Amino acid sequence: MRRFTFLKNAFLITATSLLLRTVGIFFRVYLSNKIGAEGMGLYQLIFSIYILATTFATSGISIGVTRLVAEEAGQGTRRSVRRILTRSMAVGVFFGTASMLVIILFAKPIALYGLGDLRAVPALRILSLGLPFMGISSCLRGYFIARRKVSSSTSAQLLEQAVRILVIFLIIDHFAAKGISYACAAVMIADTLAETSSCLHLVIDYFKDRKKLPTVSSGNLAGKPRILRRLLSIAVPITAGRYLNTSLRTVENLLVPNCLTKFSNSRERALSEFGMLKGMAMPILFFPSSFLSALSTLLVPEISEAAVLHQKLKVEKAVNQSLRLTLLMSIPISGVFTMFAYDLGKLIYHSREVGFLIGVLAPIMPFMYLESVVDGLLKGLNQQVSSLKYSVLDSVLRIGAIVLIVPAYGIKGFLFIMILSNILTSTLNIRRLLKVTGLRIQWGNWVFKPMLAIATSMAAAYWLNKILALTSLSPLINMIIISFVMVLIYTLLAFLFGCVGIRDITWVRPVGGTAKTR
Repeated sequence: MRRFTFLKNAFLITATSLLLRTVGIFFRVYLSNKIGAEGMGLYQLIFSIYILATTFATSGISIGVTRLVAEEAGQGTRRSVRRILTRSMAVGVFFGTASMLVIILFAKPIALYGLGDLRAVPALRILSLGLPFMGISSCLRGYFIARRKVSSSTSAQLLEQAVRILVIFLIIDHFAAKGISYACAAVMIADTLAETSSCLHLVIDYFKDRKKLPTVSSGNLAGKPRILRRLLSIAVPITAGRYLNTSLRTVENLLVPNCLTKFSNSRERALSEFGMLKGMAMPILFFPSSFLSALSTLLVPEISEAAVLHQKLKVEKAVNQSLRLTLLMSIPISGVFTMFAYDLGKLIYHSREVGFLIGVLAPIMPFMYLESVVDGLLKGLNQQVSSLKYSVLDSVLRIGAIVLIVPAYGIKGFLFIMILSNILTSTLNIRRLLKVTGLRIQWGNWVFKPMLAIATSMAAAYWLNKILALTSLSPLINMIIISFVMVLIYTLLAFLFGCVGIRDITWVRPVGGTAKTR
């Protein structure tokens, strides 16, 4: 039953993520047509502040709730779980409200001295109104993940996106006619209403679900006055890491347009390039990572619970398979995106510049995806402090490199920095994970053979593309056919090389099952 629940939840998160990302891509195309590349650049700057405020408002509390509720499973009482939620939501509301007040009071200085653009002031004030709701939502999402009931979280995400898109469709034309400032404000109005709707949905589902909490009475966990301390011991390092990392990334995002302006002598051009990279190319690159994101999210409670139960073999197996599957899946995705970078840019955004950005970053997609999955694994193993150290190091190096390189080399210099940064952070996190678990990367089966397989499939795709170019098929149909052939050849070669097998379908086993300890 636990295996079925895990797979069902993985399917729900993956399907929801794919749907949301698909809708999100079309939505960004629609939005970019309404407000232009410069508007997307300003929106991304505002969004940097939004992410910074969100990091403080949610306080890393989602992971804390997930781990505490997972650890209480089968040991605590219904009352102990409720106490976890009560204290967590109090913390979430406190930090969310504090974040809201700071943004409202200092919107003008933030826009003037931080973003360098006073047109951001209305949007900043509007976005702050949703932060208390985000604090509550963060707690409840962590709760539902720990309860292995992700349907509540996924349905809340769908509602959130639906409200966001509906509001944008209704108001964007009216606001955009008044200028970029009003257009960005309209987007933030939609985001705030969407976050509020999602929070209310999660609250309703929580009141329905808490009646089903276990009534096991084991020990005196319900009476321990340590819930807040335990919660903060998990949340504070994660929050500190995220906040410091997000602060540094915000500084980075503010520096990049300024440094690009020095290179091109045009603020409009700088915002356009920044918007194309962060607002258009990056969402495309992360679009296929839905399954891996689901895997990372669901493994936190599984690994936390296995660690509490001293099921070392289960932990090792989950980590081993997560790394292997991430590499086996991300390598062919990287190959396809490298092959069709310009086609994707032209097809989705009618822009060769976006295609260029995708093509440069596509080869490092395995590092991007590994970083995301390994981050979740480290948090499940209580190694968030290590992630903090690596993130801070990476951000400091990035900021220094941006100041030195981007004014001289422009967007190409920033792409070079991004490539080195992703490789560095992924390598450091993987090194820590392997040290903690004692595992070793099987370079042959996990890396070299898959790379040989994708190189072979890309060579075959190149000649197939030559043949299809002689037909009257549309570029989209060509791309679909060639991508399918590439993935088929890669999969067959992966089976022949012994990289994958039937075990990859059946590896997930319940934590509380028959896994041995040692």
